[in-house]
Order: sequence, then C-alpha cells, then structure tokens
Amino acid sequence: MSDLKTDLLSALDKALSPLELIVSDQQKHQLVDYVLMIHKWNKAYNLTSVRDPQEMLIKHIVDSIVVAPHLIKKRYIDVGTGPGLPGIPLSIMHPDKHFVLLDSLGKRVRFMKQAAFELGLKNIEPVQSRVEQYQSDLPLDGVLSRAFASIKDMLHWCQHLVDSQGEFLALKGQLPEQEIALLPDGFEMIESIELSIPALEGQRHLLKIRKVS
Repeated sequence: MSDLKTDLLSALDKALSPLELIVSDQQKHQLVDYVLMIHKWNKAYNLTSVRDPQEMLIKHIVDSIVVAPHLIKKRYIDVGTGPGLPGIPLSIMHPDKHFVLLDSLGKRVRFMKQAAFELGLKNIEPVQSRVEQYQSDLPLDGVLSRAFASIKDMLHWCQHLVDSQGEFLALKGQLPEQEIALLPDGFEMIESIELSIPALEGQRHLLKIRKVS
C-alpha cells in the first residue's frame, strides 16, 4: 500500500471520528481509491480544481457522504455530477441503491465508467447528457445536486425527472435564504438539514424540496 493511501486512510478515520456514520473498512478503501483515481486523472482530465488529495478527501468525499443517512429511497440521479460527486461516494455508502450519474462532458463520463470498473461499483450508471434532454427508463426517487446551480434553476432544469413522490436534494453551503424565498410555484420545501462536518470550514446544508401535487 502506498504511503499516500496510508495517509489518506488515516485522515479519513480522523475526519469520520466525530461523525455518526458507519463506514466499513472496504468502503474506506474504496473512498480513498476513488480520491487516488481523481488525483491520477486530474493531470490530464482536469476533473476538479482541488489538486491536493488530502483536501479532496475532506471537500469532496466527507462532504458527500454526510448526506448518506438522508437517502431513504432506492433510485437517485446526480445531476451535473462532474467526476461523480456526490454520486460515487454515496454509491459506495449505499451499495443497495442505484445512482444515475449525469454529466454533459464525455471525459468525465469516461472517468466515471473507469471508476466503476476499478472500484467494483455495480450500482452506478454514468450517462453523458444535458439534464433537460435526459429521460429515465425507470422512475427516479430523488434528484441530487451539489454545486450544480441555484435552487430555482435546479428545479427548472430537473422538474421532469421526478413526480410528486420524488424529492429534490440540494447540497448547499450557507443556508440560501434568498433562494428559498424565490422557490417557484408548484414546489415546497420539506426540510432544511444542517450537516455537521468538523473537518470542513463553513456551513453545509441539505435542502429537501418536492413538487406540490
């Protein structure tokens, strides 16, 4: 095992210790291997502006997996997923759920397919498409978005993806009160959850929104 991988596993343990998350050794190895893959491919593919693997671990991995306890349904779509964030870390945490990972750039989708192969992930479906053109063959339970757009834009572009039974889950930093105030007609905020991540500076929130039938 490389020194970098050993260091990252140790850093992950430290970041997880104050959190109430159950993460198996296998999942920890998969999460760290995913960081190492991004780090390796980043040089040629420019997958993320975060260059330091230790920083990636906190800003991308821990920041994604804190959402895991709030995913209670089966089929999710991660829109504007980039290299697979938060979808791939969440798929590692939830091997029993299915994640469609949507991005418009082919190089990112190629990376995600390689990640699925190398990490042994059977529950992700990387798709190259613009979100407004994508139609799912099977009903989706939730739309995940992390740094994709404003809430208003997210709902506008993604409203065709779920019915009134489905949820929109937006990962945000500070509570975007102005965006919430501008929630379009036909949608309601179900819940705003403050996510505690001691290793990460600043606030994190998960907003749950649904269509009003």
